[in-house]
This record gives sequence, C-alpha cells and structure tokens, in this order.
Amino acid sequence: MTTATAADYGWIRDFSSPFRYALESGYTLTLVRGVPPEQLLALAGAEPRGVCEGADELIERHQELLEESEGQDGPYVLAGACAVPGEEGDWALVLALGGDSWPPGFMETLSAGTRAVSHSSNGGKPMEFFHWYENGELRTHFEWPRVRGGSTPDELNSLICEVGLGLTDEEISRADRKAAVFALAERLTGVRVTAELLALAEYRTAAVPEEPIEDWKGIIIDITDAHGVRTYVHIENDG
Repeated sequence: MTTATAADYGWIRDFSSPFRYALESGYTLTLVRGVPPEQLLALAGAEPRGVCEGADELIERHQELLEESEGQDGPYVLAGACAVPGEEGDWALVLALGGDSWPPGFMETLSAGTRAVSHSSNGGKPMEFFHWYENGELRTHFEWPRVRGGSTPDELNSLICEVGLGLTDEEISRADRKAAVFALAERLTGVRVTAELLALAEYRTAAVPEEPIEDWKGIIIDITDAHGVRTYVHIENDG
C-alpha cells in the first residue's frame, strides 16, 4: 500500500501547476478501477469531443466550451479521461473541469463490482467533497472531515489522520485539505497523480450534460452548535 501524505501533493498549488486552473474553475477528479475511459464517458451520457494532448490543451478546450455555452444552458463541464496504473490493475482517471460533474446515481452505477474514488470543488469560495464507493455503495463521504457520512463513515479515520488531514477542527484548519484528499485517494487506489501525469496525458474528452434543475419545494436547515443547541428551520417555497 502507498504511504502518500499531503506533503506529496504540495505541487497542486505551485504557480506553474497544471492543476491550478482546476482549483480556480472547479473540478471533479474521479478514479475507477477496471473501467476503460471511453466506457466511463459513454455511461455518463457525455458528448464526445475528441482526443487532446495534455492539461494545457484540455484547459483550452474547456474555455472554448464555456464560450460556446455563453448565454445558454450549458454544458459547462468538460471531462478528460485517461488510463493510469494503480492497485490491482488499470484505473480510469477523469479530470472534469467546471465543477461537480456527474449526474445523481452515476457513481453508484459506475462502481458496481469495483472501487471508485472522487474529490471535487466548485471553485471560488469552494465547497469541497470526497467520496469513496465500493461495489455500488457509498462507503464514506465528507466535506468537513469531522462530519462524515456513508455506510461506513468511520472506516477511513486512520487514513484520514495518516495523510495529514485529521479529524478535529484544529487539525483540519491547519491542514492543506486539498493536498490531503489527493493523498487519501492515492491510499485507496494506488494511483499517484503527478503534475507530469496531468501535463502529458492523452485525454479522451467529452462535454458532460447538466442535469435539469427541478423547482424546489422547500429546504430544511438543521444545525447543532458546539454547545449542543439545535436550530431546526423548514422553509417552504410558496412561489
């Protein structure tokens, strides 16, 4: 098993890093064992956009997609997929630029009979998520690592600490959370993502369609503060 930690992924914030654009624009990075890249994109219902060489060209194509979609309903997400070696064989690596990319239920279907790991950010003042799926089941997910969900929310606790993320608010606030989730993904997949890999990979590209937004009927705000005081509010849409 790999011993990756957040220190191995400090490069993602370098000025010349091919990942800086992803941090700014929003991204989803997905790793799936044993699924060919072209099959993954087809399962997602993504529109093929040909092959490109390296992260720079992938970024250019994403910017072109944004220009094409200006004033329209999208799509705004461009996925680039390639095959990479990892634990127990080849994995599909998909770097989707433009934010959270996959339709609801897709990762459960994709991970049937295998393992899938993803992490994402919406860019700007980000919401950042980590998901681990095993055989069609969401095992562990989190935004803030202290608050975890899934069928086995605590199974990764030791790894979360080992990669340098931590489980307490104090530990998490000191950590480079993005570098740490890269390391956590490597621990689960055996795939070492490097600046060189992203910069030189040959990507199969596809535009990921946006899911239609249904009219919302209401939202529930349910928060318990550090003192155990609960605030519960149900807001209905009367429009």
